[in-house]
Amino acid sequence: MKRSLYILSALLFIILWSSCRKDFEFSPNTGRLEFSKDTVYLDTVFTDIGSSTYNLKVYNRSSDDILIPSIKLANGEMSNYRLNVDGLAGKQFEDIQILGKDSLFIFIESTIDINAFSSTNGQFLYTDKIEFDSGANLQDVHLVTLVQDAVFIYPERDNTTKIVETLTLNIDGELVETDLQGRELLPKELTFTNKKPYVIYGFSAVPAGETLTIEAGSRIHFHADSGLIVSNGASLQVNGAFSDNQDTLENEVIFEGDRLESDFSETPGQWGTIWLLDGSINNTINYATIKNASVGILCDGNPDAISDKLTITNSQIYNSSNFGILGRNTSIHGENVVINNSGQSSFAGTLGGKYNFTHSTITNYWDRGFRQLPAVLLNSFVLDEDNNATIADLSEANFNNCIIYGNDNPEIVLDEIEDDAVNFNFKFTNCLIRFDANTSDLTSLNYDFNDANHYDGNIFNEDPDFQNTGLNLLVIGEASAGINQGLSSFATQVPIDIWNVNRTSSPDLGAYQHIVLPEED
Repeated sequence: MKRSLYILSALLFIILWSSCRKDFEFSPNTGRLEFSKDTVYLDTVFTDIGSSTYNLKVYNRSSDDILIPSIKLANGEMSNYRLNVDGLAGKQFEDIQILGKDSLFIFIESTIDINAFSSTNGQFLYTDKIEFDSGANLQDVHLVTLVQDAVFIYPERDNTTKIVETLTLNIDGELVETDLQGRELLPKELTFTNKKPYVIYGFSAVPAGETLTIEAGSRIHFHADSGLIVSNGASLQVNGAFSDNQDTLENEVIFEGDRLESDFSETPGQWGTIWLLDGSINNTINYATIKNASVGILCDGNPDAISDKLTITNSQIYNSSNFGILGRNTSIHGENVVINNSGQSSFAGTLGGKYNFTHSTITNYWDRGFRQLPAVLLNSFVLDEDNNATIADLSEANFNNCIIYGNDNPEIVLDEIEDDAVNFNFKFTNCLIRFDANTSDLTSLNYDFNDANHYDGNIFNEDPDFQNTGLNLLVIGEASAGINQGLSSFATQVPIDIWNVNRTSSPDLGAYQHIVLPEED
């Protein structure tokens, strides 16, 4: 009897429970879906490179559970878009369910070959639609992608072994086989123009005795773990020009990663470096923007070259995950240089060398974690694995009419191993510097700011009044302590600022003459 009552009660519960549930009673779609966007704009992609994944949310605002007979791309299987609907990948889907007051996600990607379409100036606007249902209930969401053609430079891969070509480099006069994937540039590749962007996979090397010339307006994009190497006896000539419209930088040469999506526009460490090997010569960079690298420029050797190993002018280096410029026993001359947001130092002159910067803004407002090093680091040594030091002369390091600042303190460190046989020569003249001696444990004589041999006419810890350091806008405003504080003799050497404004009559410190800053929204 008890067994019969138990079974009867269980059956009654199941009947009552199922009569209350409507989860599996789906009504036909009535064409009243709502969407998070009516058009999905996928960021610009290079031809044959996959996009990021974008999402679209589909809402069922009614209380009824509905069944969508079909969700598909208008171009069908020929579409260059790919969808993922409710965990299923494809281009057409049937009988998709959405519960009442619920929603579903659709994920969208694309890979498009621009050569399959006619294009203007190497660009093509590719479009399609996601169609929901059909007939009177048809609704759609448009998909739009700008596809850009490019010149691709990449190492060869052996079809049998699948091994990717690696570089052999001339280092210190010896040929060294490296594990760096890449290849030397071919003779036809030694001039980069502004007709198409360049996309580099692996490290591209300028061969010995050759010069890579990069024309104004060129765009160079590097894939992850990629970069540019200038070999022993080779040269790099970056010939950017002033751009009237600072929002477009149309005549500047831009080096950045190959991810064009807006989410990657300011992300550090997307690619390797521009590496000027020991023995490379006459390297010049004018009007360039170098952004989102691991090390913006790595410059090695030749500290006593007749012509400086690197001359860099009117250029900006931002968002380097390690160093903006890292010099190692080398010679660098800089004018109107702006460096900001580096995971370590914005400028580091290590193992001695020769460095001269005039009217430059070298700052570090890194906000992506803790950094151990200042905006400017100078030292005369390097330590090996056993903590043994190699020491070299810092023959000169001059910073004239510069701003050296940041969100840490101090923003200069001068680090030497004292040795009577090794020089450690430096001087800061008419610079605005962040260095609060009251909070620093640096007590070396190198920080005697009354020593005119090393410090002359400097201003400490006053407000530079930058426009927006987080956005790498380092122009100074009307409240800047650097206004009219430049020494005229240096301004005569660099008579116009990075924005082509004459500074000879009343030079401000740094790379920019001050402006009236726009009011923040």
